[in-house]
Amino acid sequence: MADVPHNGDPGRVRLLPGAARAVELVRSRGLATGVVSNQSGIGRGLLTAGQVRRVNERADELLGGLDVWEFCPHAPDAGCACRKPRPGLILRAAARLGVDPAECVVVGDIAADVLAAGAAGARGMLVPNAATAADEVKRFASRCAPDLLTAVRGALQDPAATMGARSS
Repeated sequence: MADVPHNGDPGRVRLLPGAARAVELVRSRGLATGVVSNQSGIGRGLLTAGQVRRVNERADELLGGLDVWEFCPHAPDAGCACRKPRPGLILRAAARLGVDPAECVVVGDIAADVLAAGAAGARGMLVPNAATAADEVKRFASRCAPDLLTAVRGALQDPAATMGARSS
């Protein structure tokens, strides 16, 4: 999904270019799909968990349904185990899918996504956007792809990659 900070409006959900094709490609290999997302707007009182669920449902409609959705509702200073770059969201998603985190690929647009993947024992890939810091792109250059579809194609070429998980 295109990043819309603290989005509580399903009508504002827009897929990234190539997202539907990327999910279709992952599914064609019989692999599970999911989203793990920090949603600090809940902890900050800017939106509700119900609004986040409705936004996720709209994305599910556009993508044909994903296998798992996990989000962290805590404010950044809460110290929870789930907020990326901590591994909690990825560990929960993998457990719900019945897969080892080491078999997961997490594709995200900021360093916290790649770091959370590593902390969970998963493979992390960065797909930068306009909001991604230049130093993050440089730091993760070897794990960077220009777009989501390229990232997924690269992950599928790795025989150890058995799950695609998109982070936002």
